[in-house]
Amino acid sequence: MLPALRRCRPGPVPLPALAAALGPGPFPALCPGWSPRAVPARGRKSRHDPPAKSKVGRVKLPPPVDPEELLVVLERYRQHRLVLNALRAEFRAEVLQKKREERLAAAGSLEEQEEHRRLMAWNDEENARQRARREERLRKQEEEEKRKKLEIAEKQARKMEAFVEEKEKEVLQLQEEAKNFITLENLEARIEECLDNPRNYNFAIDKDGRIVKRTVLS
Repeated sequence: MLPALRRCRPGPVPLPALAAALGPGPFPALCPGWSPRAVPARGRKSRHDPPAKSKVGRVKLPPPVDPEELLVVLERYRQHRLVLNALRAEFRAEVLQKKREERLAAAGSLEEQEEHRRLMAWNDEENARQRARREERLRKQEEEEKRKKLEIAEKQARKMEAFVEEKEKEVLQLQEEAKNFITLENLEARIEECLDNPRNYNFAIDKDGRIVKRTVLS
């Protein structure tokens, strides 16, 4: 709207040109209310005007977003930006290399070209050496991680074996104790044995665990 108003600002326009632009009708000089400054504009509300009655209770809510779809879109945008950055860096390097070669070729200095090739060869060798060191370091780290994982697995296996052995001992002990359990088959015999061999548990002991007093069974 503002650019249109700027274009409509009055200037030194001759009256015949204005009459030709307005078409058939009364001459502008005969219209006292007409002026180039009276630019027609759409009526708009100011920031202090109240909202319309039909929109008083309206609450603007953002459109719903699916979290899974948002994660997928964000990941694809990230990959897209990574690819574009890599391509830009590659193209930038190619353009710089071409400019450098053109500058060297234009200079016609064989010594500079030879120096450049020597430095590039040294750079390639240094990159290869650093790559070999990095690969060796990564290989050692991988071997160390494998060794630690193997130690953890062996320790867990030993713990599991000790746990199984302990449970087996408990099962064997329980089986031995089960031989003395009272069942329906030996219930009568156990009752007779208890009646024949009464035991008195009503006694007192000292600090050393010796019996110092016992009541007589009635």
